[in-house]
Amino acid sequence: MNLLISGCLLGLACRYDGDSRPLPEDVLQALTKAFHLVPVCPEQLGGLSTPRNPAERVGERVVSNAGEDVTKEYQKGAQEVLRLAKRLDCRVALLKEKSPACGSVLIYDGSFEKNLISGNGVATELLKENGIRVFGESELEKLLKKEVG
Repeated sequence: MNLLISGCLLGLACRYDGDSRPLPEDVLQALTKAFHLVPVCPEQLGGLSTPRNPAERVGERVVSNAGEDVTKEYQKGAQEVLRLAKRLDCRVALLKEKSPACGSVLIYDGSFEKNLISGNGVATELLKENGIRVFGESELEKLLKKEVG
């Protein structure tokens, strides 16, 4: 089974700050045994550079800490991730929590004060609307048990 996965969780330096947040090696090995991993970064697929200003969702918009509206780039990136998911028959995704693109359950509130609210990132929202099950890294155990039906 193919699994979309945030590139930063694989150690790719694609985060806004040019860094990554790699999962522990044993977890990556377990994922590799259970799935064919398909790395994605919606922000880069939407045309944003790395590094870039941090951004947060403000309602339906995505705004950088410099006040720039980057909603179109996030929407484009989400569409590209969905296109890839459909092309490669990915029914499951493991995406970076709290991100304005990949976050699930909780995202930052747009104040740039590290306040969390209920919500999904732009790509996560679109994937879910299209029947793709999205997990965050705190749900790895559930994912690895293949509770993905």
